[in-house]
Amino acid sequence: MKKLLLATVALSTGLCAQAAFADITVYSAGPASLIEKLSTGFTAETGIKVDVFQATTGKVMARLEAEAANPVADVVISASWGTATSMAADGKLLAYTSPNAEMVPDFLKTDYAVAQGISALAIAWNPTSGLPKPTDWADLTTAEYKDMVTLPDPTKSGSMFELVSALDGVIGAQIFDALAANGAIVAGANADALNPVLQGAKGAVFGAVDYISMAAAAKGETVEVIFPTSGAVVAPRPAMILQSSAQPEEAKQFIDYMLSEEGQAMVAATFLMPARTDIEAKRPRINELTLLDFDAEAAYGARAETLDAFAKSFGN
Repeated sequence: MKKLLLATVALSTGLCAQAAFADITVYSAGPASLIEKLSTGFTAETGIKVDVFQATTGKVMARLEAEAANPVADVVISASWGTATSMAADGKLLAYTSPNAEMVPDFLKTDYAVAQGISALAIAWNPTSGLPKPTDWADLTTAEYKDMVTLPDPTKSGSMFELVSALDGVIGAQIFDALAANGAIVAGANADALNPVLQGAKGAVFGAVDYISMAAAAKGETVEVIFPTSGAVVAPRPAMILQSSAQPEEAKQFIDYMLSEEGQAMVAATFLMPARTDIEAKRPRINELTLLDFDAEAAYGARAETLDAFAKSFGN
């Protein structure tokens, strides 16, 4: 009887420990180095292992849709705030407010999502191109920049879609007509637009994700990020817990760690703006940037029309 009781207690204790340290699965848009460091740090602190799927936002969302009948992910980190808005509206997210979100500005958090960090859309310019240094968006439509400009595709980059929407409202769609007439090319996703500029084949990216270009410059690439004088667009990266999560408590702990001082320092190290205002950054912060007026709800409500107008500007 005594041996049986001890065995039962041991089994029970083992099962409890296993439940307390259940693995979680995180689907994350880049940068890959960030989610790897966050996962490693989180596991070291909590003992909870993290399985990661890292890809573009489009591929992350496609995988979630493909797995809708048998959900796998517990936490999703996107590069587009619109994904959090739509998923919350569809009842797919679990409400959670981390105690570490106190220093996150209100516009970067909701009941269902909180920014991991923030990027901005700007101009990435190659200083060795021999082209004049641009100061505003319209500079890339001048004769000097004929055939020397790339743009990310707004159908593949959520942040680029938001820039297109904002510029449509402030400047008008004619700026994209002017870019197309000047030989600018829509190159694909964000990296596809930046690589020709890093290689010297093109002179500037119209709508570069700032932290990617800053990280490349830190590694010795000849590229400079320029925030246009008329304004840039910021792209908060929402982190969300899925309503379908089998490990909601562990998922909450991951959000807590991501928003801890240690986690936010990892965010800042990638040249993203940290979500917390009390964390140092190696780059301009939101309050140091001029921002274009952008109504996310209205923009995503008119997404199809905006993308259609953009495609027509470039003859598609």
